[in-house]
Amino acid sequence: MKHWAIISVWDKSGLKELAAALTEAGLGILSTARTAAVLRDAGIPVTEIAEWTGAPEILGGRVKTLHPKVAAGILCRRTEPGIEPVDVVVCNLYPFAEGLRQGLKVEEMVELIDIGGVTLLRAAAKNWEFVTPVPAPEYYPLVIEELRQNRQVRRQVRLELAGAAFELTSEYDRLIAGYLKQLLTDCR
Repeated sequence: MKHWAIISVWDKSGLKELAAALTEAGLGILSTARTAAVLRDAGIPVTEIAEWTGAPEILGGRVKTLHPKVAAGILCRRTEPGIEPVDVVVCNLYPFAEGLRQGLKVEEMVELIDIGGVTLLRAAAKNWEFVTPVPAPEYYPLVIEELRQNRQVRRQVRLELAGAAFELTSEYDRLIAGYLKQLLTDCR
């Protein structure tokens, strides 16, 4: 059965080399539409998640990766029959902190609250025994080196990246919670 890597990123820098290393390691690449276009332009074979799941992106792109097939692929134990495993999740989140720095309007800030990306990262981090979460471009060189040396990412490195993913998502949630509390204060 084919094993996959999901790539769904806001910051698309450094993707070509990482995606090449993933394919060299024998993984198929699944991606959201915009990221898939960047990968195709770089000559990387990619399958859009919408095609793989049979469910199109909806609500103007607000729902792209929230699908049982995606969740099952990430969260499954590798002995589950009939589930195509996802071994690597490369995801960086919508730039909420940048929106705060720019002082964007509430309507714009709401669109910078990432739901699917956080879900992907947390699922990958939860199942770190089998899945490598890659929560930021700064980790690409480490993952590339692991793949080139071992054709997989070692357990210790997966655990390190799982911790980094949970730190990132918790900080992201703290920023959002603080923003919403400030909105409430401003409304009073």
